[in-house]
Amino acid sequence: MNFWKTFLAALAAVVIGSGVVFILSLIFGFSLLASFGGETTITQKNSVLYIDLGESIIDSPNVMPTIDINSLSMESSITILQALSALEYAAQDPNIEGVCIYQNGLGTISATNIEELRQALLRFKQSGKFVVAYDDNFTQSEYYLASVADRVSMHPEGSIDWRGMACVTVFIKGLLDKLDVSVEIFRPTVCKYKSAVEPFFLTQMSEANREQLESLAEDMWTTICEDVAAQRNIETAKLKALAANLSVNTPEEAKKHGLINEIEYEDELYKYLEEMGVKSNRRGELHKISLGEYANNLTVVNPQMAGNQNVGIIYADGQIVDGNEVGSGYIFGNSLAQQIREARLDSSVKSVVVRVNSPGGSALASDIIWREMKLLQESKPVVISMGENAASGGYYISAPADYIIANKLTMTGSIGVFGMIPNISKLLKNRIGITVDYALTSPEAMPMSYLNPMTERQKEVLLKSVDNIYTTFTSKVAEGRNLTIEQVYDIAEGRVWSGNQAVGNGLVDANGGLHEAIAKAANLADLGAEFKLKEIKTPLTPFEAWLESMGMITAKACGINYGIYGKELNSLVKDNLYIFTHTGILMEMPQKIEVNL
Repeated sequence: MNFWKTFLAALAAVVIGSGVVFILSLIFGFSLLASFGGETTITQKNSVLYIDLGESIIDSPNVMPTIDINSLSMESSITILQALSALEYAAQDPNIEGVCIYQNGLGTISATNIEELRQALLRFKQSGKFVVAYDDNFTQSEYYLASVADRVSMHPEGSIDWRGMACVTVFIKGLLDKLDVSVEIFRPTVCKYKSAVEPFFLTQMSEANREQLESLAEDMWTTICEDVAAQRNIETAKLKALAANLSVNTPEEAKKHGLINEIEYEDELYKYLEEMGVKSNRRGELHKISLGEYANNLTVVNPQMAGNQNVGIIYADGQIVDGNEVGSGYIFGNSLAQQIREARLDSSVKSVVVRVNSPGGSALASDIIWREMKLLQESKPVVISMGENAASGGYYISAPADYIIANKLTMTGSIGVFGMIPNISKLLKNRIGITVDYALTSPEAMPMSYLNPMTERQKEVLLKSVDNIYTTFTSKVAEGRNLTIEQVYDIAEGRVWSGNQAVGNGLVDANGGLHEAIAKAANLADLGAEFKLKEIKTPLTPFEAWLESMGMITAKACGINYGIYGKELNSLVKDNLYIFTHTGILMEMPQKIEVNL
């Protein structure tokens, strides 16, 4: 009887789930047909390459598409590698007259990818072609990218945000208290900067956490101001003063202080582009092509083009979790270990770049990955390219590499460990009326669960495990980075560093992006200029590939764009669920270090 109940329930779930997927399939299919129904995009003569931040630029391929809830359409995206390759090709393309940075969207792009894109545009400008930028309303991140342009303009009724940086931490202890939820926290005494656990037992930042975040924000803000100053011929101190006093908001103020060149309408921008050699069709439409369209027409990063002299590229993008699966936003320890193993055994791969963009996660999964990274490094050169985050477990898996390159705006380090076990027994009993009881062989047979309080002996065992893993972490960093254990202790303690700071303390070898990492990997393998790129990815099963193309149906697998406040709403949800999804012993950077650029 129970079998049939279970079977029928499972069948019903499959039917319902299939119906949802079918609906999404129709939505996706119609949008796909619509895209096929238009003209095939071909780069015309006298064209301008458009960089629109409404188009997401992400770290790794094969992530789930984002659904815009307002239009139910799939948002387009390209990888940072595709973007860099496209700009490199466009610099030599006779059909491309120049680049227009037109930022009027809400796509996803991290501060580090903006930094890499700026560097690619600087290389593009060496071709002698123009770079212009236009926006209705400049956010700080949009202006940071736009500042690389020869000419920056904005709408007469627009605005510009220039105010400095902030690190935001959301604390939920008050909520937990109201819900009768307690959390047992375990971290080494020396890990005073390991603030991932602070939101669960504090209502504001500790002094140590405030110290590291202020230092982090100040260093990143200095980097941004220096980059802008170099291109706009404005003193760094002046840029900081303008932000501190909120002196720049209107187009007139922006032009007065040298942040922009012109105040104009979009049609006036088009006229300028025509003066720069960009042609229009019979309907008066400019010959233009988006960065995404242009990149997708190139084959320079197609893994099928791989030859016998390859630089392999592996993506470690997301939170590190246990298991052997494939999923967007997660690094499954066994799956990534298998990719690294394949790169080691592939004789055509002469060196490897691992793009790490991860705040860390499971200590066990991190160590599984570390082992394969170590074996890979012993067989061929390995270079790490750090994205937005390469911290805690993200740094742990990076440590064995021959060379580590990080963007200046990368958040890295966070060498520390913590354990966390929530307890909701009072919530269940006092608010819902649910109680839990056990028949035990001994008092210590009680499982570590959020359904019951931990025993004192269980607390001792877990704290001992946390201390042991911290010792292992620091030892492996010392070995990988050729540092003494004392030197590692000085820069560990769970502290987060910028990529710029990490060069100074020995955690990183040089500042740069994926472009520099690929060049370094080729150099270490003595490949010269005759090499190709080979992306090493875990292939999806036919069913997984189909679900991937349909956008999936779960919150875990599918990103939803809820509009301008979606990020804040998503963060609140994540904070409330964090204690139930992040239990056990973890190598993870401080939860909710969100640098608002």
